Amino acid sequence: MMSVLNNMLGNLAQLSASESRSISAENPTGEKGRGGMSLDGPAADKARELGPGWKISPYAPLPANSAITLADIEGPGVIQHIWITSRPEYWRRMILRFYWDDEETPSVEAPFGDFFCQGWGRFCQVNSIPVSVNPNGGLNCYWQMPFRRRCKITLENLSPDDIDWVYYQIDYALGDVPEDSAYLHAQWRRSNPLPYQEVHTLLDGLRGDGQYVGAYIAWGVNNTGWWGEGEIKLYLDGDDDFPTICGTGTEDYFGGAWNFDVDGRYTEFSTPFLGLPQVIRPDGLYSSQQRFGMYRWHVLDPVRFQADLRVTIQALGWRSPLEGARRYLPLQDDIASTAFWYQREPHAPFPPPPSLNELEVI
Repeated sequence: MMSVLNNMLGNLAQLSASESRSISAENPTGEKGRGGMSLDGPAADKARELGPGWKISPYAPLPANSAITLADIEGPGVIQHIWITSRPEYWRRMILRFYWDDEETPSVEAPFGDFFCQGWGRFCQVNSIPVSVNPNGGLNCYWQMPFRRRCKITLENLSPDDIDWVYYQIDYALGDVPEDSAYLHAQWRRSNPLPYQEVHTLLDGLRGDGQYVGAYIAWGVNNTGWWGEGEIKLYLDGDDDFPTICGTGTEDYFGGAWNFDVDGRYTEFSTPFLGLPQVIRPDGLYSSQQRFGMYRWHVLDPVRFQADLRVTIQALGWRSPLEGARRYLPLQDDIASTAFWYQREPHAPFPPPPSLNELEVI
């Protein structure tokens, strides 16, 4: 049987014996021929003159301080696409988790919005290949997610408010998974504020073999002036004080140059593998700080590791040139990162999950 994994557009013309399935509130188990059968869903009153099959269960409610299971799938197979939406004010108040093959701890654990490059609880359009976010809050994920025995996806509401609706659709295929296929992982970390002259850590303590495939960062600036002189560093397979891979600046790593500055203004951009899709500018009153959302996907250039991996980034600006020569200024910014990688299981323990207070954005 052919693999269900699809390498970009490379094998679309090839026939496969894999089986396409889809999970949504209209077919929560993804069973063949059982979509749209609900009789008593949350929109039943709206379809009272139409009957079964007419959009009776288009969404799921998510009560306060509770979690729902979005998908529970027996494998082998691969998640191919996720579309989901809810109100933006809750995007930083929900935690998305993926569990592979009956593991006890999740391989993906991140705030709902940050997983889709929406870390500030405000919509911004993203036009990348792994993540696409479209007006007005349609969140799409195309990361390939193979699993062998089981896939479980949950969504937890940490807020004291009921979330009236979560619309979602999870498209997947059942079929053989190659022996050398690794599992998607994602981890969120926040430094708020970053201690003086310290670095923000995106990943640390990874063990095993795999490949780092990128990160999204929601970066809140607490100083005036330029903030992105810091280098990203990737410590591979036993690197100690110095890394194997060292960047030249924050905007350089995310694909820009010269402060993202065009005619004296930060300029948003969104491309297949890197972008600065969100710039939140001060409004002169309560929204007083500059905030940014950036992504860098190593899809065509994954960073391979065989034993361990650590990833850090500096927050660095400029001091005022009162002495005639400029010097770097270590910054104490609000940096929240979601790092993505593939590896074999088992994975090393994640940091404790964030509380609602630790997630808060204003």
